[in-house]
Amino acid sequence: MGSTNTAAAAVSWMVALFATGSYCSRSYAQDAPELAKLVQNPIAKVISLPLQNNLTFGVGPDHDPQNVLNIQPVLPLRLTADWNVITRTIIPVVYEPALAPGAGATGGLGDTSLALYFSPVRPYRSVIWGVGPAFSFATATRKELGQQKLSAGVSAVALTIQGPWLAGALVTEVASIAGVEYRKNVNQMLVQPFVNYNFPRGWYLTSSPIITANWKAAGSQQWTVPIGGGGGRAFRVGKQALNASIQAFGNVARPHEAGNWTLRMQFQLLFPK
Repeated sequence: MGSTNTAAAAVSWMVALFATGSYCSRSYAQDAPELAKLVQNPIAKVISLPLQNNLTFGVGPDHDPQNVLNIQPVLPLRLTADWNVITRTIIPVVYEPALAPGAGATGGLGDTSLALYFSPVRPYRSVIWGVGPAFSFATATRKELGQQKLSAGVSAVALTIQGPWLAGALVTEVASIAGVEYRKNVNQMLVQPFVNYNFPRGWYLTSSPIITANWKAAGSQQWTVPIGGGGGRAFRVGKQALNASIQAFGNVARPHEAGNWTLRMQFQLLFPK
Protein backbone atom coordinates (compact mmCIF):
# COMPACT_ATOMS: atom_id res chain seq x y z
CA MET A 1 0.00 0.00 0.00
CA GLY A 2 1.63 3.24 -1.12
CA SER A 3 1.65 6.55 0.67
CA THR A 4 -0.43 8.10 -2.14
CA ASN A 5 -3.21 5.54 -1.69
CA THR A 6 -3.08 6.04 2.07
CA ALA A 7 -3.37 9.80 1.77
CA ALA A 8 -6.29 9.38 -0.61
CA ALA A 9 -8.01 7.05 1.87
CA ALA A 10 -7.53 9.57 4.68
CA VAL A 11 -8.90 12.42 2.57
CA SER A 12 -11.89 10.29 1.54
CA TRP A 13 -12.54 9.45 5.18
CA MET A 14 -12.51 13.11 6.18
CA VAL A 15 -14.72 14.15 3.26
CA ALA A 16 -17.25 11.47 4.23
CA LEU A 17 -17.10 12.60 7.86
CA PHE A 18 -17.72 16.25 7.03
CA ALA A 19 -20.43 15.41 4.51
CA THR A 20 -22.25 13.24 7.02
CA GLY A 21 -21.79 15.92 9.65
CA SER A 22 -23.36 18.54 7.41
CA TYR A 23 -26.32 16.29 6.72
CA CYS A 24 -26.85 15.43 10.39
CA SER A 25 -26.51 19.03 11.53
CA ARG A 26 -29.69 19.80 9.60
CA SER A 27 -31.62 16.85 10.98
CA TYR A 28 -30.76 17.00 14.69
CA ALA A 29 -28.43 18.58 17.25
CA GLN A 30 -29.75 18.03 20.74
CA ASP A 31 -28.18 14.78 21.91
CA ALA A 32 -24.95 14.90 19.86
CA PRO A 33 -22.76 16.31 22.70
CA GLU A 34 -23.93 13.55 25.04
CA LEU A 35 -23.26 10.93 22.37
CA ALA A 36 -19.72 12.30 21.98
CA LYS A 37 -19.05 11.91 25.70
CA LEU A 38 -20.37 8.33 25.61
CA VAL A 39 -17.93 7.59 22.78
CA GLN A 40 -15.00 9.07 24.70
CA ASN A 41 -15.71 7.16 27.94
CA PRO A 42 -14.10 3.67 27.78
CA ILE A 43 -16.49 2.34 30.44
CA ALA A 44 -19.69 4.10 29.41
CA LYS A 45 -22.82 2.11 30.18
CA VAL A 46 -23.73 1.68 26.52
CA ILE A 47 -23.37 -1.20 24.07
CA SER A 48 -21.06 -0.21 21.24
CA LEU A 49 -19.03 -1.67 18.39
CA PRO A 50 -15.91 0.35 17.52
CA LEU A 51 -13.96 -0.57 14.38
CA GLN A 52 -10.53 0.99 14.78
CA ASN A 53 -8.02 0.85 11.92
CA ASN A 54 -4.36 1.59 12.67
CA LEU A 55 -2.10 2.04 9.64
CA THR A 56 1.55 2.28 10.71
CA PHE A 57 4.35 3.38 8.38
CA GLY A 58 8.04 2.44 8.37
CA VAL A 59 7.76 -1.06 9.86
CA GLY A 60 10.53 -3.65 9.47
CA PRO A 61 13.80 -3.53 7.52
CA ASP A 62 12.11 -2.30 4.33
CA HIS A 63 10.05 0.38 6.13
CA ASP A 64 6.76 -1.07 4.93
CA PRO A 65 3.22 -0.26 6.15
CA GLN A 66 1.51 -2.44 8.73
CA ASN A 67 -2.28 -2.48 9.14
CA VAL A 68 -4.26 -3.57 12.20
CA LEU A 69 -8.07 -3.45 12.24
CA ASN A 70 -9.28 -3.78 15.84
CA ILE A 71 -12.83 -5.04 16.30
CA GLN A 72 -13.71 -3.86 19.81
CA PRO A 73 -17.19 -4.77 21.10
CA VAL A 74 -18.13 -3.20 24.45
CA LEU A 75 -20.88 -4.77 26.57
CA PRO A 76 -21.98 -3.26 29.92
CA LEU A 77 -23.79 -5.51 32.40
CA ARG A 78 -25.63 -4.54 35.59
CA LEU A 79 -24.39 -6.59 38.57
CA THR A 80 -26.22 -4.92 41.47
CA ALA A 81 -27.95 -1.65 42.19
CA ASP A 82 -24.51 -0.13 42.87
CA TRP A 83 -22.13 -1.90 40.49
CA ASN A 84 -21.72 -2.55 36.76
CA VAL A 85 -19.23 -4.70 34.89
CA ILE A 86 -18.13 -3.51 31.45
CA THR A 87 -16.52 -6.03 29.11
CA ARG A 88 -14.10 -4.71 26.47
CA THR A 89 -12.84 -7.18 23.86
CA ILE A 90 -10.25 -6.45 21.16
CA ILE A 91 -10.03 -8.78 18.15
CA PRO A 92 -7.22 -7.66 15.80
CA VAL A 93 -7.15 -8.40 12.08
CA VAL A 94 -3.51 -7.91 11.08
CA TYR A 95 -1.48 -7.35 7.94
CA GLU A 96 2.19 -7.74 8.92
CA PRO A 97 4.99 -6.83 6.51
CA ALA A 98 8.27 -8.73 6.38
CA LEU A 99 10.12 -8.16 9.68
CA ALA A 100 13.40 -9.76 8.60
CA PRO A 101 15.36 -9.94 5.34
CA GLY A 102 14.06 -12.78 3.19
CA ALA A 103 10.86 -13.17 5.20
CA GLY A 104 7.46 -12.63 3.63
CA ALA A 105 4.45 -10.56 4.63
CA THR A 106 1.57 -12.31 6.36
CA GLY A 107 -1.97 -11.62 7.50
CA GLY A 108 -4.73 -13.00 9.69
CA LEU A 109 -6.13 -12.74 13.19
CA GLY A 110 -3.91 -11.64 16.08
CA ASP A 111 -4.21 -12.42 19.79
CA THR A 112 -7.53 -11.46 21.40
CA SER A 113 -7.59 -9.38 24.56
CA LEU A 114 -10.39 -9.07 27.11
CA ALA A 115 -10.77 -6.69 30.06
CA LEU A 116 -13.56 -6.73 32.67
CA TYR A 117 -14.08 -3.41 34.47
CA PHE A 118 -16.04 -3.38 37.72
CA SER A 119 -17.38 0.15 37.98
CA PRO A 120 -19.68 1.85 40.50
CA VAL A 121 -22.97 3.13 39.14
CA ARG A 122 -22.40 6.55 40.72
CA PRO A 123 -19.14 8.51 40.15
CA TYR A 124 -16.93 9.28 43.14
CA ARG A 125 -16.51 13.06 43.42
CA SER A 126 -16.96 13.50 39.65
CA VAL A 127 -14.47 10.67 38.91
CA ILE A 128 -15.74 7.72 36.87
CA TRP A 129 -13.56 4.66 37.41
CA GLY A 130 -13.34 0.93 36.86
CA VAL A 131 -10.87 -1.85 37.60
CA GLY A 132 -10.71 -5.58 36.93
CA PRO A 133 -8.88 -8.52 35.36
CA ALA A 134 -7.34 -8.44 31.90
CA PHE A 135 -6.47 -11.37 29.64
CA SER A 136 -4.71 -12.02 26.34
CA PHE A 137 -5.61 -15.21 24.48
CA ALA A 138 -3.45 -16.99 21.89
CA THR A 139 -5.94 -16.73 19.02
CA ALA A 140 -3.48 -15.69 16.27
CA THR A 141 -3.95 -17.66 13.07
CA ARG A 142 -0.20 -17.52 12.34
CA LYS A 143 2.67 -17.58 14.83
CA GLU A 144 4.10 -14.35 13.42
CA LEU A 145 0.91 -12.49 14.39
CA GLY A 146 0.78 -13.44 18.07
CA GLN A 147 2.74 -14.38 21.17
CA GLN A 148 1.38 -17.96 21.52
CA LYS A 149 0.84 -17.28 25.22
CA LEU A 150 -2.08 -17.01 27.62
CA SER A 151 -1.51 -13.85 29.64
CA ALA A 152 -3.38 -12.38 32.59
CA GLY A 153 -3.16 -9.24 34.68
CA VAL A 154 -5.14 -6.19 35.69
CA SER A 155 -6.61 -3.15 33.95
CA ALA A 156 -7.90 0.12 35.41
CA VAL A 157 -9.44 3.28 33.99
CA ALA A 158 -10.39 6.63 35.50
CA LEU A 159 -11.80 9.79 33.94
CA THR A 160 -13.61 13.00 34.70
CA ILE A 161 -15.98 15.25 32.74
CA GLN A 162 -15.68 18.98 33.36
CA GLY A 163 -17.84 21.05 31.03
CA PRO A 164 -16.66 20.45 27.45
CA TRP A 165 -13.56 18.57 28.69
CA LEU A 166 -13.31 14.81 29.17
CA ALA A 167 -9.94 13.46 30.32
CA GLY A 168 -8.57 10.31 31.87
CA ALA A 169 -6.30 7.32 31.41
CA LEU A 170 -6.48 3.55 30.95
CA VAL A 171 -3.67 1.29 32.20
CA THR A 172 -3.29 -2.46 31.57
CA GLU A 173 -0.51 -4.80 32.76
CA VAL A 174 -0.40 -8.49 31.76
CA ALA A 175 2.13 -11.32 32.03
CA SER A 176 2.13 -14.80 30.50
CA ILE A 177 0.93 -17.72 32.61
CA ALA A 178 0.85 -20.51 29.99
CA GLY A 179 1.58 -21.20 26.35
CA VAL A 180 4.17 -22.50 23.92
CA GLU A 181 7.40 -23.04 25.83
CA TYR A 182 9.87 -21.98 23.14
CA ARG A 183 8.26 -18.54 22.77
CA LYS A 184 9.44 -15.70 25.00
CA ASN A 185 7.47 -15.02 28.16
CA VAL A 186 5.25 -11.94 28.13
CA ASN A 187 5.35 -9.03 30.56
CA GLN A 188 3.94 -5.86 29.06
CA MET A 189 2.09 -2.68 29.93
CA LEU A 190 -0.28 -0.45 27.96
CA VAL A 191 -1.07 3.12 28.98
CA GLN A 192 -3.65 5.18 27.08
CA PRO A 193 -4.17 8.75 28.29
CA PHE A 194 -7.05 10.55 26.60
CA VAL A 195 -8.07 14.19 26.42
CA ASN A 196 -11.13 15.43 24.54
CA TYR A 197 -12.62 18.86 24.00
CA ASN A 198 -16.24 18.85 22.84
CA PHE A 199 -17.93 21.40 20.59
CA PRO A 200 -21.65 21.78 19.79
CA ARG A 201 -23.38 19.28 17.48
CA GLY A 202 -21.11 16.37 18.45
CA TRP A 203 -17.80 17.64 17.03
CA TYR A 204 -14.69 17.16 19.17
CA LEU A 205 -10.91 17.33 19.29
CA THR A 206 -9.17 14.32 20.75
CA SER A 207 -5.80 12.84 21.66
CA SER A 208 -5.60 9.21 22.83
CA PRO A 209 -2.10 7.81 22.16
CA ILE A 210 -1.41 4.17 23.04
CA ILE A 211 1.87 3.93 24.96
CA THR A 212 3.32 0.42 25.40
CA ALA A 213 6.19 -1.08 27.36
CA ASN A 214 7.65 -4.57 26.80
CA TRP A 215 9.46 -5.31 30.05
CA LYS A 216 11.13 -8.41 28.55
CA ALA A 217 12.92 -6.39 25.85
CA ALA A 218 16.30 -4.69 26.19
CA GLY A 219 16.19 -1.29 27.85
CA SER A 220 16.37 0.76 24.66
CA GLN A 221 13.72 -1.43 22.99
CA GLN A 222 11.08 -1.44 25.72
CA TRP A 223 9.00 1.65 24.99
CA THR A 224 6.75 2.82 22.17
CA VAL A 225 5.64 6.40 22.87
CA PRO A 226 3.42 8.16 20.28
CA ILE A 227 2.38 11.82 20.33
CA GLY A 228 -0.46 13.27 18.30
CA GLY A 229 -4.21 13.66 18.03
CA GLY A 230 -7.10 14.51 15.74
CA GLY A 231 -10.84 15.02 15.73
CA GLY A 232 -14.19 13.45 15.08
CA ARG A 233 -17.92 13.62 15.41
CA ALA A 234 -20.73 11.70 17.09
CA PHE A 235 -24.02 11.85 15.20
CA ARG A 236 -27.14 9.94 14.19
CA VAL A 237 -28.32 8.62 10.88
CA GLY A 238 -32.01 8.08 11.46
CA LYS A 239 -32.17 6.48 14.91
CA GLN A 240 -28.72 4.87 14.70
CA ALA A 241 -26.05 6.55 16.84
CA LEU A 242 -22.61 6.65 15.17
CA ASN A 243 -19.14 8.05 15.68
CA ALA A 244 -16.29 8.68 13.24
CA SER A 245 -12.83 10.02 14.02
CA ILE A 246 -9.31 10.29 12.66
CA GLN A 247 -6.00 10.77 14.51
CA ALA A 248 -2.30 10.74 13.58
CA PHE A 249 0.60 9.90 15.89
CA GLY A 250 4.38 10.10 15.55
CA ASN A 251 6.54 7.78 17.65
CA VAL A 252 9.07 9.74 19.71
CA ALA A 253 10.37 6.47 21.20
CA ARG A 254 10.14 3.04 19.58
CA PRO A 255 11.87 -0.33 19.15
CA HIS A 256 13.98 -0.75 16.00
CA GLU A 257 11.34 -2.79 14.14
CA ALA A 258 8.42 -0.49 15.01
CA GLY A 259 7.04 2.12 12.64
CA ASN A 260 7.61 5.88 12.53
CA TRP A 261 4.01 7.07 12.64
CA THR A 262 0.43 5.80 12.67
CA LEU A 263 -2.82 6.94 11.07
CA ARG A 264 -5.81 5.83 13.17
CA MET A 265 -9.33 5.91 11.73
CA GLN A 266 -12.34 4.75 13.74
CA PHE A 267 -15.98 4.13 12.98
CA GLN A 268 -18.31 3.17 15.82
CA LEU A 269 -21.88 1.95 16.23
CA LEU A 270 -23.58 2.87 19.51
CA PHE A 271 -26.76 1.42 21.00
CA PRO A 272 -27.76 3.73 23.88
CA LYS A 273 -30.89 2.82 25.81
